Amino acid sequence: MHAVKLPRPARRQRGLSLVELMVGITVGLFVVAAAATMAATQLTDNRRLLIETQVQQDLRASMDIITRQLRRAGALTQPLALLGLATPTAHGSRSEHAAVTLTGGTGNHEIGFGYVLGAAEWGPFGFKLDGGVVRTRMGAGGWQDLSDANTLVVTRFSVTPTIVASVALPCARLCSGGGTACWPTVEVRDYLVEITGHARGDAAVRRTMRSTVRLRNDWVRFNDAAQPTLACPA
Repeated sequence: MHAVKLPRPARRQRGLSLVELMVGITVGLFVVAAAATMAATQLTDNRRLLIETQVQQDLRASMDIITRQLRRAGALTQPLALLGLATPTAHGSRSEHAAVTLTGGTGNHEIGFGYVLGAAEWGPFGFKLDGGVVRTRMGAGGWQDLSDANTLVVTRFSVTPTIVASVALPCARLCSGGGTACWPTVEVRDYLVEITGHARGDAAVRRTMRSTVRLRNDWVRFNDAAQPTLACPA
């Protein structure tokens, strides 16, 4: 009799085939690429947000200082204010600190003003755009940088005056040619301040800030061209 050979049991497969391994690696690379792209996008957005915040904060800080200082234009201590009123004549005396000067071209203005709050705050004061930086005039201390040149490049500094109200003050006499055009006026003034700038490292991050400043001290404007130092005709 011949021995019958039984079929050998099939071996169980162990591990991955080469095709399966390559498919798995490909899928993994797609997942890693998607995660890397998402992480890069998040980092870019976060960096842009930080830059925008820095630009916004620097503009806000500069605008707050300009607004606070400009509101004080024309302010005097009580003794100085009384000295201007108690003059030997009845014609009044011009305040040296009431006027606000504005020079420069569109978008590149320089504003100057004065006020007296004490020995340490006498003036003159002012603001201007100089080489991409808003600068402030600190009396005898001269001009100093107000905005941060390392963060912000200012491209526009604009100041627009507006006379909100103007009321004539009556005088005892008419003008030399008749009429009341030379009588002094009390003027309530607003100034629209605009600052535009972009980030130092990214010109696409650009912001504009606007603020309307109401001067707390009304301006008694002398209008007699023949006698500019007198409020009313002599």
